[in-house]
Parts: sequence; C-alpha cells; structure tokens
Amino acid sequence: MKQLIALMVTLVCAALGADLRFKPVAGAEFEFDTGVLRGKLRPGGKSHGLSSVVHIPSGATLSRSVGLFTHYRVFSANHRYGPAAYGWPSEATLRDDGAVEVRWPATADRPFELWAVYRWSDPAALDLETGVRPQADLPDFEVFVGSYFAEQFTNSLVYVQAGKPAFLAAEKSDGDWQMFPRDPALVPLIQDGRWNIEPNPVRWVMRPSLAQPIAVRRDPQSGTTAVLMAPQQDCFAISTPHQADGHYSLYLSLFGRTIQAGQIARARARLVIASSPTDGQILALYQAYLRAPGR
Repeated sequence: MKQLIALMVTLVCAALGADLRFKPVAGAEFEFDTGVLRGKLRPGGKSHGLSSVVHIPSGATLSRSVGLFTHYRVFSANHRYGPAAYGWPSEATLRDDGAVEVRWPATADRPFELWAVYRWSDPAALDLETGVRPQADLPDFEVFVGSYFAEQFTNSLVYVQAGKPAFLAAEKSDGDWQMFPRDPALVPLIQDGRWNIEPNPVRWVMRPSLAQPIAVRRDPQSGTTAVLMAPQQDCFAISTPHQADGHYSLYLSLFGRTIQAGQIARARARLVIASSPTDGQILALYQAYLRAPGR
C-alpha cells in the first residue's frame, strides 16, 4: 500500500499542468508533449503507433522501428490478413477529449472494420483500446500489437506463474522467440498454423503461463522502464525475442476468441514509462489500472 501511495503521489504531481492532448500536424500525423514524454503518433500519416518518443527527464529516446503500440499482425484461425496492419490505409481523427481514433475500413480480403483509440491517462501512461466489428465470423481472432524500443532496452521480462508469480527474464538459452500464454489451453490456437504463413514466419517457444498480462522492457543503466499491461480477459499471450535480440521488442496478443459477424468487441492495454520501479511498484501500477474507470 505504501508503494502504491508513493507512486500515485508522484503521478499526480507530474500531472499538474500536463498537456494530455494529442495535437494534429501536417501530413495526418499527431504530436504530443506530456511533460514526461514527447514524440509523434502516426508519423507521416502511417498506421504506426508512437514514434520518436523521448523521455524528457532523461533526454533518452525510447522508441525505434515502427514504434510503440503499433498494430502489426491480424489473424483468425490459421489465417493472416496481409503482412502487417501498419501497412493498411487508415484514417485518423482527433476526438474532443484529445484522444486520437484510427480506423481501418473493411475490404474484400478483410471482412472486418478495425479501430484503435490512443489516449493519455497521465503524463507517463498511454491507454490503447482496439475494437473490431466483423462482417463475417472471425474464429480465434487475434490482433498482435508490437512495441519496438531503443537499443538500450536490453532487459525483457514477463510476469509468469512459475511456482509463484515472478518476473522472468527472456534469456537466449530459453529460445530465440518466446511466447507466454495466458493458459496452456490456448497453445493449440497459437500453434494452429497462423505463425507459419509467409512472409517472415515465426517459430515460438512456449514458455510458462502468465500470472497476469504484464511485461517489462528496461534500460539497466538508467533504470528507465517500459511496462506493458492489459486486463486478463483482453490479452491471451505476451511474446518477446530473447532480450538481447536486436528487435528490442514486446508484443501483446489481443482477443484470442471467436467474434461473430455484427458483434463489436474491444480489447484494452496500457503502456507506462517509469524510473527504476520495483516489482512491487509495477504490480501496484497494474492494480491501479484494473481499478480505473472503464476497465
């Protein structure tokens, strides 16, 4: 409780005077400066997440490649919808509350409308809601959301149930590409052939089950830490390359269930940037997230 109170006091203090609205700029992209984080959303109007992200207190760049919280692969049972969602045409609008809504329309080969809402909940925490409305049934539907961090984020850990709940490092000795399912019963869905499809198939090594959907990328020199989290019912797996791999990435597998035609389904996640948080403080952040309105 003391850890949670101290952390919440820090966040409240940081929020005083913070600007938590995205701002449109030329080229259908958006920029942000929360006082803790500065950067872009949808650089060049592309369907990327947060890019050129700078941690203002340290001056360190946090993101690389196609950014943080980027919608990457989209699947249904043994089927992949194109190489990557970040290559699909999309439209984005600024909501009245300063959030950005992105929409990918249905097409002949994608029988669903997909959308995402990016919203700052405080200067160091970004909420992402992903929604889908299918025109046909989507068996074992999955949206795979990727976050690509700068090279100094060499430590990758996932919160697992291995005897007792603990953060487990993704060591190379345990496999090049590692996936942590919410439940062993979900492994057949993961291994239904969706990850064998060209281009760039991935051979995942199954690792211990999640205790909660929480994962960490950390710069061990500065202590700057990115925490990814999601409600348990919304995220059915977390995956990562071994922590020294040059992708420096983390992935959330959202939905993981059949969505019927005409049904609207949503999945939520949060990204928090913190300075040298303890495991207890990370868990306190997660519990605060679950108690927040709308969760």
